[in-house]
Amino acid sequence: MHLLNADLHCHSTASDGSLSPAALAQRAHEGGVQLWSLTDHDEIAGQGEARAAAEALGIAYVSGVEISVSFAGETVHILGFGFDPDEPALVAGLANLRAGRITRAQEMGESLAKAGIPGAYEGALALAPNPELVSRTHFARFLVEHGHCGSVHEVFGRFLKEGKPGFVPHRWAGLGEALRWVHGAGGVTAIAHPARYRFTPTVEFALFSEFQAHGGRGVEVTCGSHFPDEVARYADMALEFDLLASRGSDFHAPDESRVPLGTLPDLPGKVEPLWSVWADTLSGRHPPRAGQPGALAADTAVS
Repeated sequence: MHLLNADLHCHSTASDGSLSPAALAQRAHEGGVQLWSLTDHDEIAGQGEARAAAEALGIAYVSGVEISVSFAGETVHILGFGFDPDEPALVAGLANLRAGRITRAQEMGESLAKAGIPGAYEGALALAPNPELVSRTHFARFLVEHGHCGSVHEVFGRFLKEGKPGFVPHRWAGLGEALRWVHGAGGVTAIAHPARYRFTPTVEFALFSEFQAHGGRGVEVTCGSHFPDEVARYADMALEFDLLASRGSDFHAPDESRVPLGTLPDLPGKVEPLWSVWADTLSGRHPPRAGQPGALAADTAVS
């Protein structure tokens, strides 16, 4: 199970990715992904297309979402998997989050205009296929396209973060609230890219403790933004808090993402993979990858 090529974190045009769910499924297939989930920000509109495309390509699929949560004055992202995308409380909760994003985006545009960059909201909106999900990524792409920065990476050094033009805080869902939406829809939850949060060890301990107390099951250990020492650290945190370990590239766009779909390192062997909760479904469907310890020979692999 550790050697299953799972990629449980990426984004499509339904939120702030540049590719459609079907195009992402094709990239996942080309990258050798065996278990995949589309996890758009506060949006599940792409789930039907993602599942259909994945199944047509022979990729096991679990429903996914990345929910924005406020914790200790910071925005934290919670991944949800394997839920019923038609569950009313989940659908309504995510709709409320998206409504709040529109007001925030307008205020971001006003902030950038005061800094001498007019038209940013309208420009970001034009780059967002889903107008309910105009995000910092769309503003960043606008700033690059109009020559204000040379890259998206440069944008986030000069704009759109606390103390810089374009930053607007937002009150997202509460941690327990978001977890109830997913768990009530039959899903499981994981903390996304924990190394990205600017928490002291004490606050981080509080986050993991509260997450576990609300029934959270996992933490993203191997991901596109984690360096090897951070992978090791959060593998230890998974063991300390009895959490399952997830793996995901956080892929957004071919020219922006550090890690292509399906190319992440394997999870550390000492953790239990999050996808073990679907072991009965996956058993026998996907062998370990060819060339990996324990892999089946290509001519004997189970399809």
